[in-house]
Amino acid sequence: MKIAVVGLGLIGGSLAKTIKKNTKHSCYGIDTNRETIALALHQEAIDGEIAPDMLSDMDVVIISLYAGATVKFALDNIHNFKKGAVVTDTCGIKSEIVSKLEKPLSEVGVHFVGCHPMAGREFSGFQYALDNLFDNASCILTPTDNTNIVALELLKRLAKEMRFRRVVESTPERHDKVIAFTSQLAHVVSASYVKSPSLFEQDGFSAGSFKDMTRVAYLNENMWSELFILNKEALLPEIDSIISALTDYRNSIAESDAEKLRSLLRDSRDLKEKSNRQIANIK
Repeated sequence: MKIAVVGLGLIGGSLAKTIKKNTKHSCYGIDTNRETIALALHQEAIDGEIAPDMLSDMDVVIISLYAGATVKFALDNIHNFKKGAVVTDTCGIKSEIVSKLEKPLSEVGVHFVGCHPMAGREFSGFQYALDNLFDNASCILTPTDNTNIVALELLKRLAKEMRFRRVVESTPERHDKVIAFTSQLAHVVSASYVKSPSLFEQDGFSAGSFKDMTRVAYLNENMWSELFILNKEALLPEIDSIISALTDYRNSIAESDAEKLRSLLRDSRDLKEKSNRQIANIK
């Protein structure tokens, strides 16, 4: 197959490198940054650069841009896609993308399936792209009742070829609800955690827990702001939930209520252990 990756940042660049490393498919790139294209060609992450009007020769198009830019690119190039081609994306939200792209692309004979590769780094840009970023990761696909089954199966096979460990199917709505907790809330908490004045006094006093808590605070503010706002209906309840839990901890500490504090900590440990068992059973 001929595959085009639109946007060769961390995720798009890693997808291109992975396709080249693990599959026999041809991979072509589109990016507005000339240095990125030059670097991708130099590292043989792509077989060549193409212009949008050359998308008509591509069997699969992976759009790896911010949410708004993904929708705009797909609609702007709706008549450039090859009839029967499969178009997918890599955005961290799905309802917004699927609702705006599935129907108009279908009307011109193009199959759209929402996708979210569950892997990343705290850095952005092609220079940080890896050809093993998705090894053993999950690939979430968000088909709807109108999704073309052949297109869905094609993306499943491609994900397996790329060495994703699991392909998970979800509705776009469930994806957004769960990802608000597993990803977006973690970024909000990490970004809030580093706001403490104590951040600049931690040298020599920090270990694994500090590194784990602060890693994703090194984020792309443009992308994450867009994701948070577009998914606010799912994210706000998660923020309210953690504020409530923190308040319980604060109050029990302030009141020196050791029994209450032990109960809160024990409940949290038990929930984590239950979650670990559930994940182990799935594996």
